Amino acid sequence: MANEENLISNEERTPSELREIASKGGKKSGEARRRKRSMKQAMELLLSLPATTQADWDLLSELGISLDEFSQEEINNLLVVNAALLRGAKAGDVASIRELRNVIQDDALLKHKMKMDKARLDLEKKRTFPDVPELPPYRGIPSTMVAPTFAPVLFDISTQAHTEYVFPGGRGSAKSSFVSLALVDRLMCSDTIHAVVMRQVGDTMRFSVYAQMQWAIEALGLSDEFKCTVSPLEITRVTTGQKIYFRGADDPGKIKSIKVPFGHIGALWFEELDQFGGEESVRKIEQSVIRGGDEAYIFKSFNPPKSANNWANKYIRIPKETRLVTMSTYETVPKQWLGKPFLDEAEFLRQVNPTAYENEYLGVANGTGGNVFDNVQIRRIEDAEIANFDRLYRGVDWGWFPDPFQYVCCHFDKARLTLYIIDEYRANKQSNAQTAQALKERGVTGNDLLICDSAEPKSVRDYKDAGLMAIEAKKPSGSVEYGMKWLQSLRAIVIDNIRCPNTAEEFLNYEYLRDKDGNVISGYPDQDNHSIDAVRYALNRECLAGRVSVLS
Repeated sequence: MANEENLISNEERTPSELREIASKGGKKSGEARRRKRSMKQAMELLLSLPATTQADWDLLSELGISLDEFSQEEINNLLVVNAALLRGAKAGDVASIRELRNVIQDDALLKHKMKMDKARLDLEKKRTFPDVPELPPYRGIPSTMVAPTFAPVLFDISTQAHTEYVFPGGRGSAKSSFVSLALVDRLMCSDTIHAVVMRQVGDTMRFSVYAQMQWAIEALGLSDEFKCTVSPLEITRVTTGQKIYFRGADDPGKIKSIKVPFGHIGALWFEELDQFGGEESVRKIEQSVIRGGDEAYIFKSFNPPKSANNWANKYIRIPKETRLVTMSTYETVPKQWLGKPFLDEAEFLRQVNPTAYENEYLGVANGTGGNVFDNVQIRRIEDAEIANFDRLYRGVDWGWFPDPFQYVCCHFDKARLTLYIIDEYRANKQSNAQTAQALKERGVTGNDLLICDSAEPKSVRDYKDAGLMAIEAKKPSGSVEYGMKWLQSLRAIVIDNIRCPNTAEEFLNYEYLRDKDGNVISGYPDQDNHSIDAVRYALNRECLAGRVSVLS
């Protein structure tokens, strides 16, 4: 029965009444759509259920359908319904014929739509990159192009096991070739990252790293994939728009001005690392360039300078969890890659100047750099190792400001002549009471011997009053010289740079004195050696016991 209110025209209704009617209609329409959706979902569920009745199987067999050709999941109600439509159509049922035609037509329309979509995408690609030929799929760097030294590194890079990859090596070690191949490989595998290739001086790039990158692209068979330009000096992957930029560290403005068209800079290569202005300078460049994404690869390659005290040589001696250092020489490269003239030249230098050969071809830092300690090893000393140390030595070098107070804790393995430095505490402008409390907080007790600089007897008494077993170090004539020689005579001085960063830095940087012409002279400078002095005091008794053997 019609509702009389429905006979009222919209012109006679108020705006609020019209809104209320529209709201009710919208709600009912939504309810109807939800009912239809629920019914559709229920029907799809029913059709997907297995066909289990004997009548279902008889129907399929009647149409000559071999059930062995179908999996268990395919023999469902949907298959039975379609079989029933087919039987009805064969019997001349008009409704079955019409429905079966609709099913077939829907499937054909879907296939046609997919075909048209692909054609449209192909046409769009040709319009965007009209000169790009169809290329075979990229399959990575062939194993035959990777020197054996770098094979595990390539896998490490592909799994993003590290962020920083450092390659010190001599002439002909293939380190630059490998980095250039790896850099192109990263761009081919990740189409949202760009790369920056750097040297200290920008004017040297065109005929060095730029040419090296061109070689890598050609070697990988990707010449049609990349476009190389000289002005500006850059390389573009034409199918994606990815860029390889070339910059010199002598023009910081050009580094900061890099604006990528999309994505982020995810690869950075420092070629000839030792020529850059030091670790801090390189770190600032990394912070400016590598930003905006989670995927990053930083490559650093160089021929180690002669001096072990060069910053780049010291840099690779400090372990870091995110850094992988891989040393390489020409001896690990297939001989046919190098050629007979190269090998003859290397052999000639080995015979006439072994020292120069070691540095230039083997990458050994064997020059007279003036460093006092050649036996320093920087690495993590694990808790399990420390737990087995049967005796610990502790030393204190007094200081206030600018000279700091310095405490160290060591273990000396007499059988192996190896010293392990496992703890330190450094402070400025702290009283004896404050430093004594700090040492107690680090686990030093009244039963632990502390050997301190004898230059401040009052400070030693203050420590005793604080409950610490502090004594003065013995300083006979020449104690500094024979103490330093004793440390130099050890097989190894192992320093945990995480636990003892100041001590590690001092031992690596400590150099002999020099004359006005820069020549190394005898004598140990009394500066920047607070940790070294604390170590000498800690091992004071061992030093005195070995005095005769050291000086003889």
